[in-house]
Amino acid sequence: MQVTQTKLQGVLILEPKVFGDARGWFMETWSARKFQAAGLTMEFVQDNQSYSAHKGTLRGLHYQTAPFAQLKLVRCTRGKLLDVAVDIREGSETFKQWVAVELTAENKKQLLIPRGFAHGFLTLTDDVEIQYKTDNFYAPDCDGNIRWDDAEIKIDWPFEPTILADKDAKAPTLRERLERGELKF
Repeated sequence: MQVTQTKLQGVLILEPKVFGDARGWFMETWSARKFQAAGLTMEFVQDNQSYSAHKGTLRGLHYQTAPFAQLKLVRCTRGKLLDVAVDIREGSETFKQWVAVELTAENKKQLLIPRGFAHGFLTLTDDVEIQYKTDNFYAPDCDGNIRWDDAEIKIDWPFEPTILADKDAKAPTLRERLERGELKF
């Protein structure tokens, strides 16, 4: 497994070793032993999967606060998406900075997103499936989101989304969340 550190400390691009032959291919998407050998220790407790039928679907920017903040290991198993992680830890050296990685079924890259980061993605094709592991359970009382187009964060999305959930379209800004004291990790 190749591990690449992004500009945001702890946000990693993971590229599993893929073994191919005449039958197709095989890869380990997660191995506690290999992750530990790479200095990554985590215990996953939940797997999630979502499907987006149409190009231009945006989901995010989502996060969970303490005591159920989540680390995520994200991968795309069908189609293509732009996956984004935003540092929303007030006081962090990289606060409000973001990184975007194209995840596709073909490139098999995974993105490791630590606690204290918001996560979102934009589908770049029709028929997109995303799967991710979390190290903490979903907790509705700790669930939060911030605007995908927050002017202070300035994510450079490749195009305007065409499909958004109401909760994401009406999400507060990062500044509003901070003023309410809602970001505890």
